[in-house]
Amino acid sequence: MNHSMALHTDKYQINMMYAHWKNDTHNQHTVFEAFFRKMPFGNGYAVFAGLERIIEYMEQLRFTDDDIAYLGEQEEQYDAAFLEELRNFRFNGHIDAVKEGTLVFANEPLVRVEGRVFETQLIETALLNFMNFQTLIATKASRIKRVAKHDILMEFGTRRAQEADASLWGARAAYIAGFHATSNMLAGKRFSIPTKGTHAHAWVQSFTSEHQAFESFAKALPDHVTLLVDTYDTLHSGIPNAIQIAKQLSEKGKKLQGIRLDSGDLAYLSIEARKMLDEAGLYDVRIVASNDLDEYTIADLKEQGARVDSWGVGTQLITAADQPSLGGVYKLVAREINGRLEPTIKISANPEKVTAPGKKDVYRIIHPKKQKAIADYVCLASESDVERKQKLKLFDPLHPYIHKYVDQYEAEKLLKPIYRSGQLVYDRPLLEEIRAYHEQQINLFWPEHLRKKNPEPFHVDYSTKAWQLKRDMIEMYVQEKEKLRLMRQEE
Repeated sequence: MNHSMALHTDKYQINMMYAHWKNDTHNQHTVFEAFFRKMPFGNGYAVFAGLERIIEYMEQLRFTDDDIAYLGEQEEQYDAAFLEELRNFRFNGHIDAVKEGTLVFANEPLVRVEGRVFETQLIETALLNFMNFQTLIATKASRIKRVAKHDILMEFGTRRAQEADASLWGARAAYIAGFHATSNMLAGKRFSIPTKGTHAHAWVQSFTSEHQAFESFAKALPDHVTLLVDTYDTLHSGIPNAIQIAKQLSEKGKKLQGIRLDSGDLAYLSIEARKMLDEAGLYDVRIVASNDLDEYTIADLKEQGARVDSWGVGTQLITAADQPSLGGVYKLVAREINGRLEPTIKISANPEKVTAPGKKDVYRIIHPKKQKAIADYVCLASESDVERKQKLKLFDPLHPYIHKYVDQYEAEKLLKPIYRSGQLVYDRPLLEEIRAYHEQQINLFWPEHLRKKNPEPFHVDYSTKAWQLKRDMIEMYVQEKEKLRLMRQEE
């Protein structure tokens, strides 16, 4: 990024920073954790993405002269000394995060930020923006990949994405989760993602005949000919003309790569197209399908016997049409009180919104022989049971009597150091490495956790100490509330 994004934040973040500064609490040490409460798409897992974007943002996090001038024009009339504080702003805290491509689950920390509240408060909006969108798209793409299996998947969503950044980073998120290419040339250039594309209906319409349009396209790109065959009549015009072009190419030592179906009954048309191509001896010509595809449509088409080799998925993927937001949140879990870091809790009338207090770590517990994930274990950062390979009690936090013990296991610490004292310490992997890592993650889980319909929930278990801390703090709040009620009665 070549421009400042310090103002890519909500105004209340600036107002809170100002209020902390006015009250001389802006240097208070804090810990925030980012997570989501509900699995997207009713899926059994999510795919974490967005870390690269967060790092780019952090590396450029400065208030420019223009930013300061703009803030000076606000109706709040911030003090000049505060604006000068912003001019000298630098992030000097710590960030830990899950690696991109990791399979993640609800109610476990994905990013942990620690430092002065002046710094940790500012980055909330941008961090959630990047994490929520890219994790959502990567998860949607992974669902599609699970259905398409070994077919080629192309991300075609640029023109329907919510602006340029969404199409660019959405293409990257889809590639992490197993897509093979994108139609977005800028994404291809920036992230080294393979690019693919055919031609539009407008190309065919701009010629006197469909055959002439196909012939002209093949002449221009003889080694990359995939023809869109549904502009007029797929079975009686489009495919017969494509077969003629294939024969012309063959005479020149070239070959037709594929045909694309973009409308109509894709199952029926692909079956008939395969017959016609095979009868013409064009067994290796691929059939590409597009037209508002998603995991549900692709699954249905496969059940109907569709003969499609490659899928171009656009709108439904890049907009996550059936769930357009992840709903990740960024919550304060600890703050400095009298020189010590103490846990904090948010109480809510909605039980699912009551936060888990304390600075926490997350471990993936893995069966040592089967090499399959058993559970994710969330514990206080001060605990050492997992590191010492002690016996763990895994239990349902809503129904604690449902539990089991594990004493033979491998454990992977999911939160990796990204920043320490404002310095980037993370060795940023190449995109191909992230993509391969995601595939390893998929293989770490049993099929019942990965299936599209009615997946078996994967357990996210809190340690006894973390669970008890939450219960104790809730009880403390209830007691304080009752004490206040009695005092008001006495008055």
